[in-house]
Amino acid sequence: MTAQFPTAIRIPADVPARAGAGLKGEHIPEILETRADLGFFEVHAENYMGAGGAPHRLLEDIREIYPLSLHGVGLSIGGEGPLDKAHLNRLAALNRRYEPGLFSEHLAWSTHDTTYYNDLLPVPYDAATLQRVCDHIDEVQETVGRRMLLENPSTYVAFAQSTMSEIDFLTEITRRTGCGLLLDVNNVYVSSTNHERSAEDYLAEFPMDAVGELHLGGHAPDTDDAGRPLLIDAHDREVDEAVWALYERVLRKTGPLPTLIEWDNDVPAWPVLLAEAQAADRLLAEAADRPLKQAG
Repeated sequence: MTAQFPTAIRIPADVPARAGAGLKGEHIPEILETRADLGFFEVHAENYMGAGGAPHRLLEDIREIYPLSLHGVGLSIGGEGPLDKAHLNRLAALNRRYEPGLFSEHLAWSTHDTTYYNDLLPVPYDAATLQRVCDHIDEVQETVGRRMLLENPSTYVAFAQSTMSEIDFLTEITRRTGCGLLLDVNNVYVSSTNHERSAEDYLAEFPMDAVGELHLGGHAPDTDDAGRPLLIDAHDREVDEAVWALYERVLRKTGPLPTLIEWDNDVPAWPVLLAEAQAADRLLAEAADRPLKQAG
């Protein structure tokens, strides 16, 4: 059954090219009291798919002050089976209710038959998967009635059956569907470290003209069974200096873009999260004052 929501809040929804933060329930009273100078808040769609209650009342209060970015983590865009129609309809209703300035999903799968996994699992980069992902994105954009952004994944293993690079895969998806991309800079660093490749080379080939939002987050260092460095996309700490450096490199190509600070585990006090967003805002202001670096 499709969720029935009240009439959408009709206020301007554009997300500025500034830093934002993931909205956490424990921070909302302080945010509403202080009205921090912040570009936007991002919420996970699955946390607001009920029709009412306290979460919606608080989100409505936030929405009256700040633009929103709506980020889905459970649609399973890369799954082998069809999209969950009920989930997709709830996602469309949520978009209508809050009119977020940005709407995004992960390039991942999290379902198999009737089983739902807590992890965002990677996909092979081959022709069959490409067609399936494009078909799913077409269905999402048609149902929701707007363009979505697709986020590049953080990966720990590579599929032997892959026949194209991640860059080629993402570029072809944007060409076929018209969707945009959400470039998660921390995911680039995590994946590049885990696969022993150059993050700088990856970013040099990334289709920056399709990017509509950037993500930054913290990662946890570990080692694999062979003792090689392994990074976990944990979202449980400050942004690493290496990721800040890559972010500056991206901004030299794109100019300022809405940038989210992700901190989903071991969530700190609100001033700590706000300070991370303010650090990104300073880099965005610097990027606004310099010419873009030409590709090539």
